[in-house]
Amino acid sequence: MNELLRLQEFCNGIGCTCIAGELMSAHTSFKIGGPADLFIRPRDGDAAALVIREIKNLHLPMVIIGKGSDLLVSDDGIRGVVLALDEQTSSPELLSETMIRCSAGTSIAELCAFALDHSLTGLEFAWGIPGSVGGAVYMNAGAYYGEMKDVVASAEYLDSEGNTGTLQAAQLTFSYRHSWFTDHHDCLITSAVFCLQKGDRKAIRARMEELMAARKSKQPLEYPSAGSTFKRPAGSYASALIDQCGLKGRRVGGAMVSEKHAGFVINYENATCRDVLDLIEVVKHEVSEKTGFMLECEIKLLGF
Repeated sequence: MNELLRLQEFCNGIGCTCIAGELMSAHTSFKIGGPADLFIRPRDGDAAALVIREIKNLHLPMVIIGKGSDLLVSDDGIRGVVLALDEQTSSPELLSETMIRCSAGTSIAELCAFALDHSLTGLEFAWGIPGSVGGAVYMNAGAYYGEMKDVVASAEYLDSEGNTGTLQAAQLTFSYRHSWFTDHHDCLITSAVFCLQKGDRKAIRARMEELMAARKSKQPLEYPSAGSTFKRPAGSYASALIDQCGLKGRRVGGAMVSEKHAGFVINYENATCRDVLDLIEVVKHEVSEKTGFMLECEIKLLGF
């Protein structure tokens, strides 16, 4: 029996979702990506620790993902194991009047709604970010002048041996689209604690609605994408540079630079990963030639 079959039997035995040949297009907001050899969704952190140890014992390659909102996966898929925490492991909980703890699999939307329900302010900027708590902490997600580093107090994780660890805010080394975890890809974030402030529920709701309206008016939410395709270059904005170069609406196959927001490459019409990559190269080349700025991708590439 090969290692993947042994791992599949092990996962089934401890009650984890385990699917061979699962298309990654079903697990990314881009709706792009070929099959993973084995896709595993442990039911909680304890099960994830057992799975990680078994993967280590079997010497199988492993990739960890969240909700897949910032991923572009190869058309050929991913060799080895893809691991993602179950989104329904637990609900957010109050640790104190202003502290919330939640599973890494919790959606940012659920976390923000929980904060609103308890009149806690500080997460309004994140309302509408389409990822999970784990993914948001991993990349220090941010929008509208707010970032995860402003509200995360600590994060718990499993290392590549399945051992637990905790990092406090100062140890997370947050910076623009970076955290300690982006330098430690083999660690699985299992939960995070957020430190917020008491606020007025009506004011919090109004700010959330304001920012959601802004997202809907400015971003191509009606098409699959991975959010902002490029990082903000020092001294400018990627979307402004791309627009300046007349690249809105530029297409390669089914991929297109959004006509609504130049910073988004969208899956306009059954785009492949290759379509998106080729369009990204077109954009980077033209922006470099015409403005001198070198754009860097914000989305994470898997399966290459």
